[in-house]
Amino acid sequence: MLTIEPAAQPILADAARHMVPEIAKRHRIIGGGAYEVFADGAVVHLSDGRTVLDFGSYAVTLFGHRPAHVLNMVRTALDQMPATTRLLANPYAVLVAQQLATTITPGRLPRVSLGLNGSDAVETAMKLAIARTGRDAILAVDGAFHGKSLGALAATADAARRRPVQGFLGDVRHISWTQEAVAEAARERPFAALIFEPVQGEGGGRAVPEDLLRQWTRDAHAAGAYVIADEIQCGLRRCGPTSVAEHQQLGVDAVLLGKALGGGVLPLSAVVCSDDLFQPLIDDPYFHTTTFGGHPASCAAGLAALELLAGLDERFGEASRDLAAMMAELKDLGSVVRSEAIGLFGVLEFATPEAAGMAVLQAGRRGVLMAPCLSAPCVARLLPPVVTTSSQFADATATLGAVCRRLG
Repeated sequence: MLTIEPAAQPILADAARHMVPEIAKRHRIIGGGAYEVFADGAVVHLSDGRTVLDFGSYAVTLFGHRPAHVLNMVRTALDQMPATTRLLANPYAVLVAQQLATTITPGRLPRVSLGLNGSDAVETAMKLAIARTGRDAILAVDGAFHGKSLGALAATADAARRRPVQGFLGDVRHISWTQEAVAEAARERPFAALIFEPVQGEGGGRAVPEDLLRQWTRDAHAAGAYVIADEIQCGLRRCGPTSVAEHQQLGVDAVLLGKALGGGVLPLSAVVCSDDLFQPLIDDPYFHTTTFGGHPASCAAGLAALELLAGLDERFGEASRDLAAMMAELKDLGSVVRSEAIGLFGVLEFATPEAAGMAVLQAGRRGVLMAPCLSAPCVARLLPPVVTTSSQFADATATLGAVCRRLG
């Protein structure tokens, strides 16, 4: 029986009453009847005085909670200009665009469109490709997850999420993981763009082989289509390189970034793309705009995040090694059938969806937050902040080891 501490009762009751009931229920169970009140680094403090390690947060808190450098830059922006006129140049947006163009894809992808979340970036990139080519079809990949707004959902390969609004989704074909898949699709019908995640997030933490991405990119370009790398979850060093597609020298036309781009403090996303793909916005500056795209405080957070990214090289290496060691220890425990680390992206795959769901719930109750995978229900993701210490990794290993053995 779950005991809810008195201070938490109105918060949890109102969450169920006014928000999504099933999500409120999961929050109540994972929190053991408490809610989050304060966070710092890799640690979240709960309303009943307990703490949990945050290896969840869906890859947002790459730099940990409340990174001082990000908070300081945001405070400065708030003191100077907490909103933008939209009619005058906003230096924060200009600076973050310049930094993205020169650090993510130096000299190759010079144009940037800013949004607030991953779906914003996906929608923008696909819209640009459709407008530029005059073609109304998109290619995506089996297992893909690109968001839940209508355009992004069309590219998401999740039948259960697509089914209720199928009639409003655009023409997106999902290709199999084979060398000839893009070439075969091009022979069937012209398409505007191929979009892929180099490492699938909600799809179960699966890295698409580099030779496959390279062949698909060549075939898409040969068919007159654009290639979009969705690195909203796997980019910014979460899976190793700042940009996986650029590291592999695939020659994509756009890299999409989000989640950690706002430093774990404010929402920010970006499409970093070629002049050619950006042309519809050059021809018509109001072809695609959003009210809060380029928000000064969010862009200040992004500037700080990019500075942290450049200064934490050694720490990324140490944390990645700690996570790899942790995943090796969890291998074959209980009902675990796959345990691996891709940079700071840990994958725990269980024999059944029920085991994976129970692992997420029990781990949270015991002090480690993990992220489930909606499109791969047998998989739980471990997405630790780069600031996680070796002792915290050791604590998480012990906790998750006990959970996995108990499930077995």
